[in-house]
Amino acid sequence: MQNAQTKPNPPAPDTVGTSTDPGFKLPGQDAATPHDSLPKTTPDTATQPVEIAPGGATNTTAAPLRDTAGRDMAIGAVVFAVLLVIYFFVRNAYVHHLVVKRVAPSSAGSAGWLLFVGMGFLSAVVVLAIVNASRYLTPAITGPLVVVGVVTLVAAFFVGRR
Repeated sequence: MQNAQTKPNPPAPDTVGTSTDPGFKLPGQDAATPHDSLPKTTPDTATQPVEIAPGGATNTTAAPLRDTAGRDMAIGAVVFAVLLVIYFFVRNAYVHHLVVKRVAPSSAGSAGWLLFVGMGFLSAVVVLAIVNASRYLTPAITGPLVVVGVVTLVAAFFVGRR
């Protein structure tokens, strides 16, 4: 077995005063260094996050996409759960109000649940739009949610009138 000794690297040649010119020039080319075309200062946009347009270079009018982080979705879910708890108390108050107005308890209960479902669906649309409007505020997603929400709210008021 040979005893291999490591030797330190030789010192780097002195770069002070040496030219960065590679020695090859085209006819009519100035003696400019290749870095002269770069800006001397850093632009303001160099430290900002990059936004990617959904249509790329072909669709510049489209809104930039934003990645929905898990944190945003978690905050949206907590807000939605808090709204559902509030809507449950609103439902109970509405049912009590209908019973006081001499509506049958079964009809009042049905109207209360329809009110709860309608407000839940409409608040789902609002929470999704706040979390990421470019992804969730589309007719395919918000259309059915809005239709079900409005229909159940209208039904709650008609069922509560019996």
